[in-house]
Amino acid sequence: MGKAKAKAKQVKGRMKETTGKAMGDRGMQAEGRGEQIAGRTQEAVQKAADQTNRPSTNRPSGR
Repeated sequence: MGKAKAKAKQVKGRMKETTGKAMGDRGMQAEGRGEQIAGRTQEAVQKAADQTNRPSTNRPSGR
């Protein structure tokens, strides 16, 4: 999953949490928080994958 989809999941979670608060629905609030956490986790995993796939300039030259 890409960073954009992870961000979208976070936004969806925020909206769901806010709606749950407005309606007094604790279950919906919890779902929203869960989606936000899942989105942040996916974003962190993608960021780590991007870091490992990027060539490093600090590698020894092998000489």
